[in-house]
Amino acid sequence: EQTDELKLSNLIESLHPISFDKELIRMGSSNDGGYLVPNDLDGISGCFSPGVANSSSLEHTCAELGMDVFMADHSVDGPAAKHERFHFTKKFVGVTSNDQFITLDQWVRNNDRDPGSDLLLQIDIEGFEYEVFLSVSDQLMQRFRIIVAEFHRLDQLWGKPFFGLASRVFEKIQQTHYCVHAHPNNWRGTVKKGNIEVPINMEFTFLRKDRVREFTYVDSYPHPLDVDNVPSMPSLDLPSCWHRST
Repeated sequence: EQTDELKLSNLIESLHPISFDKELIRMGSSNDGGYLVPNDLDGISGCFSPGVANSSSLEHTCAELGMDVFMADHSVDGPAAKHERFHFTKKFVGVTSNDQFITLDQWVRNNDRDPGSDLLLQIDIEGFEYEVFLSVSDQLMQRFRIIVAEFHRLDQLWGKPFFGLASRVFEKIQQTHYCVHAHPNNWRGTVKKGNIEVPINMEFTFLRKDRVREFTYVDSYPHPLDVDNVPSMPSLDLPSCWHRST
């Protein structure tokens, strides 16, 4: 059963990135593994990064800024690089805690060096991000000043079951956070139906609402610091329906 086009348009519109009084900076690598985040990092005590890829460049940047960096992944034995501030848990982050999995709330509780302090979440776990966001507590969501997340399989938004799942996730995030940047991953391309074009995989950056006093909407893309994830693949700009155009 197909999603109503108006509902899908409204969801996309709710994710239009805002422009506010802090610039975006690039953290991490110049390609895949690098992300744009607001220059509002002072006072963030820790970075939690489930899913360990072959690059730990954003995590290394966070560690160099003085954050403790916590990584978790059951499929590997450690991060791609070493740093004295790196801490690794050999478990997947999921909706329950057992021998192979740990919930995001439990993982943070196990490693809470500075209870109540602001944290940064960077999550890229190949489709499992939806269930993780739905299972995280409201209290923990409030502690994440910045959330950087890659969302997968967005071409399935035209199907009602997946739309229901994804829209609940984005609604939950946006109770506490604004979308400040969106970037399509050019590895998979886009799907277009009618006036709606959806990148299959997209990276989003969210900033907690209390960090924003006034805002307008970003009216031009790409950002000067945006770079294709995969240089050997065709370049991909954010489709116009995903931002306010002038």
